[in-house]
Amino acid sequence: MEILGTTLRICVADLEPAIAFYERLTGGTALRFERGGVSVAAVGCFLLMSGPESELEVLRKVTATISVQDVDAAFTALTETGAKIVAGPVPTPVGRNLIAVHPDGSVFEYVDRRTVA
Repeated sequence: MEILGTTLRICVADLEPAIAFYERLTGGTALRFERGGVSVAAVGCFLLMSGPESELEVLRKVTATISVQDVDAAFTALTETGAKIVAGPVPTPVGRNLIAVHPDGSVFEYVDRRTVA
C-alpha cells in the first residue's frame, strides 16, 4: 500500500469563516461537498466538517484521513496486518474510502481518488 498523504480532520461550528481562514492560510481554494448531512470543505491538507452534533460526534472518532493509491490495496494490507475494517470500501463524491481500526485502537479513514464506475 502506498500512502500519498494525510488530511487533518477538523469539526467546526460555522463552516464559512473556517473556510475563509484555511483558504488564506494555505493559499488554496476549498472543494465543497455534502456527505450524510454534513457539509465538508477540503482546503489543502485540511478537511473541515460542519453539521449536526450527532454526526460530528462519529466523525471526531476518526484520527485522520490517509490518501492511498488504491483503497483495495489498503484493505488487503490493513486486514493482513491485523486492522479491522469497520466500513467500506464504498464510493464517495471524490473516489472511494474505508474506515479501519488499527490494532492500537486508532481509527483512520483511507481514501483514493479512483473514479467509481
